[in-house]
Amino acid sequence: MRVAFLVAPQGAEERELTRPWKAVTAAGATATLVSTSAGRIQAYHHLDKAGTFPVDLTVDEATEADFDGLVLPGGVANPDMLRLNGRAVAFIRSFFDAGKPVAAICHAPWTLVEADVLRGRTLTSWPSVRTDIRNAGGTWVDEPVVICTDGPNTLITSRRPGDLEAFCTAIVAEFPP
Repeated sequence: MRVAFLVAPQGAEERELTRPWKAVTAAGATATLVSTSAGRIQAYHHLDKAGTFPVDLTVDEATEADFDGLVLPGGVANPDMLRLNGRAVAFIRSFFDAGKPVAAICHAPWTLVEADVLRGRTLTSWPSVRTDIRNAGGTWVDEPVVICTDGPNTLITSRRPGDLEAFCTAIVAEFPP
Protein backbone atom coordinates (compact mmCIF):
# COMPACT_ATOMS: atom_id res chain seq x y z
CA MET A 1 0.00 0.00 0.00
CA ARG A 2 1.30 3.42 -0.98
CA VAL A 3 -0.12 6.32 1.05
CA ALA A 4 0.26 10.02 0.22
CA PHE A 5 0.32 12.56 3.05
CA LEU A 6 -0.56 15.98 1.58
CA VAL A 7 0.57 19.07 3.50
CA ALA A 8 1.30 22.73 2.82
CA PRO A 9 4.85 24.06 3.21
CA GLN A 10 3.96 25.13 6.74
CA GLY A 11 1.20 24.79 9.29
CA ALA A 12 0.56 21.04 9.53
CA GLU A 13 -0.10 19.86 13.07
CA GLU A 14 2.95 17.67 13.74
CA ARG A 15 1.09 14.96 15.72
CA GLU A 16 -1.53 14.69 12.98
CA LEU A 17 1.25 14.04 10.46
CA THR A 18 3.64 11.86 12.44
CA ARG A 19 1.26 9.56 14.31
CA PRO A 20 -0.68 8.39 11.21
CA TRP A 21 2.62 8.19 9.29
CA LYS A 22 4.08 5.88 11.94
CA ALA A 23 0.86 3.82 12.05
CA VAL A 24 0.77 3.14 8.31
CA THR A 25 4.49 2.46 8.00
CA ALA A 26 4.42 0.14 11.04
CA ALA A 27 1.64 -1.75 9.27
CA GLY A 28 3.86 -2.20 6.20
CA ALA A 29 2.67 0.63 3.96
CA THR A 30 4.91 3.12 2.19
CA ALA A 31 4.27 6.75 3.14
CA THR A 32 5.15 9.68 0.88
CA LEU A 33 5.14 13.35 1.89
CA VAL A 34 3.54 15.45 -0.86
CA SER A 35 3.44 19.25 -0.69
CA THR A 36 2.81 22.28 -2.85
CA SER A 37 6.52 23.21 -2.69
CA ALA A 38 9.76 21.24 -2.74
CA GLY A 39 12.23 21.21 0.15
CA ARG A 40 11.07 20.83 3.75
CA ILE A 41 7.75 21.55 5.42
CA GLN A 42 7.48 23.28 8.79
CA ALA A 43 5.15 21.46 11.17
CA TYR A 44 3.56 23.03 14.23
CA HIS A 45 2.39 22.05 17.68
CA HIS A 46 -0.74 24.20 17.74
CA LEU A 47 0.73 27.68 17.14
CA ASP A 48 4.36 26.89 17.99
CA LYS A 49 6.93 25.70 15.47
CA ALA A 50 7.77 22.02 15.75
CA GLY A 51 9.85 19.77 13.46
CA THR A 52 10.60 20.05 9.78
CA PHE A 53 10.16 17.18 7.33
CA PRO A 54 11.54 16.57 3.83
CA VAL A 55 9.10 16.68 0.92
CA ASP A 56 9.21 13.59 -1.27
CA LEU A 57 7.10 14.93 -4.14
CA THR A 58 5.27 18.12 -5.04
CA VAL A 59 1.66 18.09 -6.21
CA ASP A 60 3.02 18.93 -9.66
CA GLU A 61 5.04 15.68 -9.65
CA ALA A 62 2.57 13.36 -7.90
CA THR A 63 -0.56 11.79 -9.31
CA GLU A 64 -3.34 9.84 -7.65
CA ALA A 65 -2.28 6.82 -9.74
CA ASP A 66 0.97 6.70 -7.71
CA PHE A 67 -0.96 5.97 -4.49
CA ASP A 68 -3.57 3.71 -2.95
CA GLY A 69 -4.81 6.21 -0.35
CA LEU A 70 -4.51 9.79 0.91
CA VAL A 71 -4.10 11.22 4.42
CA LEU A 72 -4.79 14.90 5.11
CA PRO A 73 -3.27 16.10 8.40
CA GLY A 74 -4.83 19.13 10.06
CA GLY A 75 -3.54 22.22 11.74
CA VAL A 76 -5.31 25.51 11.12
CA ALA A 77 -2.96 27.01 8.53
CA ASN A 78 -2.17 23.80 6.63
CA PRO A 79 -5.61 23.09 5.11
CA ASP A 80 -6.29 26.79 4.68
CA MET A 81 -3.19 27.09 2.46
CA LEU A 82 -3.93 23.85 0.61
CA ARG A 83 -7.47 24.87 -0.31
CA LEU A 84 -6.08 27.96 -2.04
CA ASN A 85 -3.87 25.84 -4.29
CA GLY A 86 -5.80 24.55 -7.30
CA ARG A 87 -3.35 21.71 -7.96
CA ALA A 88 -3.63 20.48 -4.34
CA VAL A 89 -7.43 20.60 -4.53
CA ALA A 90 -7.39 18.70 -7.83
CA PHE A 91 -5.03 16.10 -6.30
CA ILE A 92 -7.48 15.56 -3.43
CA ARG A 93 -10.50 15.36 -5.74
CA SER A 94 -8.71 12.79 -7.92
CA PHE A 95 -8.71 10.27 -5.04
CA PHE A 96 -12.49 10.59 -4.77
CA ASP A 97 -12.88 10.29 -8.55
CA ALA A 98 -10.75 7.11 -8.47
CA GLY A 99 -12.67 5.63 -5.51
CA LYS A 100 -9.58 5.53 -3.28
CA PRO A 101 -9.71 5.98 0.51
CA VAL A 102 -9.11 9.40 2.03
CA ALA A 103 -8.53 10.24 5.70
CA ALA A 104 -8.73 13.78 7.14
CA ILE A 105 -8.36 15.04 10.70
CA CYS A 106 -9.14 18.26 12.55
CA HIS A 107 -9.29 21.24 10.14
CA ALA A 108 -8.29 19.14 7.10
CA PRO A 109 -11.91 18.70 5.91
CA TRP A 110 -11.70 22.33 4.77
CA THR A 111 -9.80 20.94 1.79
CA LEU A 112 -12.65 18.49 1.15
CA VAL A 113 -15.12 21.39 1.15
CA GLU A 114 -12.98 23.12 -1.48
CA ALA A 115 -12.72 19.91 -3.52
CA ASP A 116 -16.55 19.72 -3.54
CA VAL A 117 -16.66 16.05 -2.47
CA LEU A 118 -18.89 16.16 0.62
CA ARG A 119 -22.46 16.07 -0.71
CA GLY A 120 -24.31 13.23 0.99
CA ARG A 121 -21.30 12.24 3.13
CA THR A 122 -21.24 12.00 6.92
CA LEU A 123 -18.06 13.15 8.61
CA THR A 124 -16.53 14.93 11.58
CA SER A 125 -13.92 17.64 12.02
CA TRP A 126 -12.77 20.32 14.38
CA PRO A 127 -16.05 21.97 15.49
CA SER A 128 -15.38 25.30 13.75
CA VAL A 129 -15.43 23.54 10.35
CA ARG A 130 -18.95 22.05 10.82
CA THR A 131 -20.86 24.93 9.19
CA ASP A 132 -18.60 24.77 6.12
CA ILE A 133 -19.20 21.01 5.90
CA ARG A 134 -22.97 21.47 6.18
CA ASN A 135 -22.93 24.24 3.58
CA ALA A 136 -21.01 21.88 1.26
CA GLY A 137 -23.78 19.26 1.56
CA GLY A 138 -22.18 17.03 4.19
CA THR A 139 -23.62 15.86 7.48
CA TRP A 140 -21.43 16.79 10.46
CA VAL A 141 -21.39 14.63 13.59
CA ASP A 142 -19.44 15.00 16.83
CA GLU A 143 -17.66 11.63 17.10
CA PRO A 144 -14.00 10.65 17.57
CA VAL A 145 -13.82 8.91 14.19
CA VAL A 146 -16.30 8.55 11.35
CA ILE A 147 -15.87 5.98 8.60
CA CYS A 148 -18.19 6.91 5.75
CA THR A 149 -18.68 4.40 2.95
CA ASP A 150 -21.70 6.15 1.40
CA GLY A 151 -20.03 7.50 -1.69
CA PRO A 152 -17.40 6.76 -4.29
CA ASN A 153 -14.74 5.93 -1.69
CA THR A 154 -14.18 5.38 2.01
CA LEU A 155 -13.78 8.66 3.90
CA ILE A 156 -12.26 8.53 7.40
CA THR A 157 -12.44 11.66 9.55
CA SER A 158 -11.58 12.64 13.12
CA ARG A 159 -12.06 15.77 15.20
CA ARG A 160 -8.76 16.55 16.93
CA PRO A 161 -5.36 15.29 18.09
CA GLY A 162 -7.07 13.63 21.05
CA ASP A 163 -8.76 11.28 18.55
CA LEU A 164 -5.50 10.13 16.93
CA GLU A 165 -5.61 6.62 18.38
CA ALA A 166 -9.04 5.93 16.83
CA PHE A 167 -8.04 7.75 13.62
CA CYS A 168 -4.85 5.71 13.20
CA THR A 169 -6.66 2.44 13.92
CA ALA A 170 -9.24 3.25 11.24
CA ILE A 171 -6.57 4.23 8.70
CA VAL A 172 -4.57 1.05 9.22
CA ALA A 173 -7.75 -1.03 8.86
CA GLU A 174 -8.68 0.74 5.60
CA PHE A 175 -5.17 1.09 4.15
CA PRO A 176 -3.76 -2.43 4.61
CA PRO A 177 -0.22 -3.07 3.31
